[in-house]
Amino acid sequence: MAFTIRQLQYFVAVAEQGTVSRAAQNLSISQSSVTEAIKELESDLGVALFDRHPRGLSITHRGHQFLRHATKILADVSDARRTFFSGREEETTGKLQLGVTSLVAGYVLSDLLARYRRAHPAVEVSAIEDDGDYLEHLLVGGKLDIAVMVTSNLRDRMALQSEILEISAYRLWLPLGHPLATAEIINLADVATEPLIMLTVDEIEENTGKLLAALGTRPHVAFRTRSVEAVRSLVATGAGVALLPDLVYRPWSLEGDRIESRDISGALPVVQVGMVWRRGSGLPQAARDFIGIAQAQRTVRQRA
Repeated sequence: MAFTIRQLQYFVAVAEQGTVSRAAQNLSISQSSVTEAIKELESDLGVALFDRHPRGLSITHRGHQFLRHATKILADVSDARRTFFSGREEETTGKLQLGVTSLVAGYVLSDLLARYRRAHPAVEVSAIEDDGDYLEHLLVGGKLDIAVMVTSNLRDRMALQSEILEISAYRLWLPLGHPLATAEIINLADVATEPLIMLTVDEIEENTGKLLAALGTRPHVAFRTRSVEAVRSLVATGAGVALLPDLVYRPWSLEGDRIESRDISGALPVVQVGMVWRRGSGLPQAARDFIGIAQAQRTVRQRA
């Protein structure tokens, strides 16, 4: 039996809400309907999408992988609907001012921006890339409409509103042939003795340092860089290993076929990427449309 769009919608809702009960409430349906849809989807795929715990669910690594496909499928369906009905709606015009942090510029915003431009070609879009603190300053000051950024460490939550677009777990990058690549289980203690390629954008360096400091050791940092591509090349050529969120792993990219990505045993932090805008502000229609397109990839709506 092939999975259905509705099953994908329920799966994404549970992945984003964290519990079946909250997902069911968000969808305005019964919990049993959500539970049954998830079970059927897991049976069809032949994998466990969630680990069951007394306090709720946690998405598995396979679940994270499938979440990307599911959100893309739902976004494509939304695009198809929007294209079909676009002739009946007045075309949006105006300007849209976006901000983005360097970590997510090429991994999250690029696809969103492409979808937005297709849907609203008459809108003039401008975007700037900077660090999260400065983008928050611009949002609060009304200089930006929306920022797409890491929201895990959002500073001014009283003044800003956010919606999560993607949750990405940390994984270990290894060069092909590295001894740890054949290990059944990799612990943080194994990583602590390795030369580390440190990405210094957003919260990556801070999180990596905290993880290894918890072991009572200072990481052996072989190289610090703000470039994900530099990390990719350095790991691929054996200069060290890296701890990075899975959203930037690209096995098909330059040097990517010479890198292995492995899970780390233990509780690692996740990176939340989302949209941020000023709380209580009257967003222009162009900005509201952008939020709607982004939500189509993330938020599940029950359609009549």
